[in-house]
Amino acid sequence: MPKQTFFNLPNNKKETLINAAMKEFSRVPLFEASISNIIKDAGIPRGSFYQYFEDKEDVFFFLLNENSKRDNEKFISILKEKDGDLFDSFIGFYHYMLIGFQNLENRNFFRNAFLNMNYKVENTLTRNVNEVNYKNRLSEIMVLISTEKLNITDEREIFHVLKIIMAVTFQNLIQNFAKDLPLDESVKNYTLDLSLLKKGFYKEVYK
Repeated sequence: MPKQTFFNLPNNKKETLINAAMKEFSRVPLFEASISNIIKDAGIPRGSFYQYFEDKEDVFFFLLNENSKRDNEKFISILKEKDGDLFDSFIGFYHYMLIGFQNLENRNFFRNAFLNMNYKVENTLTRNVNEVNYKNRLSEIMVLISTEKLNITDEREIFHVLKIIMAVTFQNLIQNFAKDLPLDESVKNYTLDLSLLKKGFYKEVYK
C-alpha cells in the first residue's frame, strides 16, 4: 500500500506518478521495471518516490489492486443487469475486459501481469473469491446470484463454482495475450468453455 504521503498529494501529482508507473509496467514486466524510469517520467527525485512507496512492487500492486476494485464494481453491475445469471454475467464481464484491453497501454500492462503470473498477482486479481476475502467479498455478490438453476446446496459450493469459473477465465485471458487472439475469437472460446461448465453446474431441467 502507498504511504500516507502519497494520498496527501494533490490529485494532479498523484495522477502524474501513477501514469508514469503505468507506462513503465506496460513497457516491461514487474521484475524488469525500473524505478529510475518511473521517477524520470514523473519528474520527481528518487527520494520522493520512497516517501510515497516502499518499492516498485508496492506501486505495481497498488495499480493492480485499484484495477481489481473497479472490475469488482463492474462485475456487480453486470450481475444486476443479467438478473443474477452467473454464466451470462461472466461472459459479459469477459467481453468488458477485452474491450478495455483495446487500449494499448492497458493491454500491455495486463499482458505483462498475466504472462508473468505469480501467487501474489493472482491473489490480487481474484480478490473477490480468495479464501481470505471469502466472507466479506462473497456476501456482497451472494445476494445477487440467482441460484434457481444451479445444482448447488449452499454458499460454500457457490464459492467453489466461482473459483472454477475464475480459473477458466484466467486461462482464457492468458491464451488471449499469448496468442494475440481477435476479440470475437476469444469471446467465442470463452463462451464455449462456460457452456461446458454450465452442463455440469446446472440442474438437469435447465440444461
